[in-house]
Amino acid sequence: MVSASSTIESWLAELGLELPPPPRPIAAFVPFTRDGTTVYLAGQVNELDGKPTITGRVPDDHDIAAGQAAARICALNLLACLKLACNGDLGRVDRCLSVRGFVAAAPGFDKVPMIVNGASELFLAILGDQGRHARTAIGVSTLPQNAVVEVDAIFRVRDV
Repeated sequence: MVSASSTIESWLAELGLELPPPPRPIAAFVPFTRDGTTVYLAGQVNELDGKPTITGRVPDDHDIAAGQAAARICALNLLACLKLACNGDLGRVDRCLSVRGFVAAAPGFDKVPMIVNGASELFLAILGDQGRHARTAIGVSTLPQNAVVEVDAIFRVRDV
């Protein structure tokens, strides 16, 4: 949980993670929009350096653990974009309000929520109770760049 003496990035470091550079949009959209203290983050796939870390579908091409790791990368990309929205200061993050996850899934795969847990559990690990959020998890036939997971989120931030 984030306290006055720690930051989201220090908690990530304790978990052995770091924020990647914010991904560049590949179509006609922006990485975030703000409405007062609410930040709407555009969906991010499991990409690093412009390329998906894994492609295909769960469970045909990847197991649940690999899907969860992909969702965690989506969450890191979201946090990188959230940092942009906060002018570089993730200490302004107040709470995660909502998460939507989309998983490239084989027909009949009913464990889509388990995959999206990769993102949800990261938000909980770094924000504690302020990381609890409403959520949707949907299985789809394909995602941009043939990625395995895409996640978007809504956060509330404190004004400076």
